[in-house]
Amino acid sequence: MNFRTITILTGAGISAESGLGTFRDEGGLWSRYSLKEVATPEGFAADPHKVHGFYNARRANAAEALPNAAHHAIARLQEDPRHDTMVITQNVDRLHEAAGSRALHMHGELARALCAVCGHRWDAPAEMAPGDACPACATTATRPDVVWFGEMPYHLPEIDQRLARTDLFVAIGTSGQVHPAAGFVEEAWMHGAHCVEINLEPSEIAGLFHETVNGPASEAVPLWVDRLIG
Repeated sequence: MNFRTITILTGAGISAESGLGTFRDEGGLWSRYSLKEVATPEGFAADPHKVHGFYNARRANAAEALPNAAHHAIARLQEDPRHDTMVITQNVDRLHEAAGSRALHMHGELARALCAVCGHRWDAPAEMAPGDACPACATTATRPDVVWFGEMPYHLPEIDQRLARTDLFVAIGTSGQVHPAAGFVEEAWMHGAHCVEINLEPSEIAGLFHETVNGPASEAVPLWVDRLIG
């Protein structure tokens, strides 16, 4: 099949082989931390020191990580002029960019900071603290520029427009449990897209895809890209 417009959604599974932990698997981040305490606006309001400490540690971990073969394969596909390929990621790391891709970060980025008062964004320092002042308005209301539970993901209008005209939708390393991303396959399918899941194991929504490919992302994704572009 000839696919001109390709939309790829990536989740934590694509970065796991780069040393960045997944969230929902046994031993994942949510088994060691309470998401209510470190990934909600209420948790940040209750204990900003704890939340900043959590994200400072994640930021340091992400800064040391290197893109794996799956990231590089997607970058190669995105460079192919025969295809219009958009990458949408649920991940807050910058491994896609490190591999040479352009990606929409629907859940924000660890490497960025946000002022909760004026909305200004800037490159985050390695260590953030509750007393940090916003460089634009000087208010001490800075936070990681990541989307917490209960908040609206970024870029949704652009994503909706893309899903309405994509020929091929591919979900890589996603759990299929987090909305609205878990609903992207149904949206793409309704608009006539061919849908493929590439995951270590079948997700809870694997039955919604026309094709499923199971295996480590660093092996399965390069093979899939090779088949697609030759």
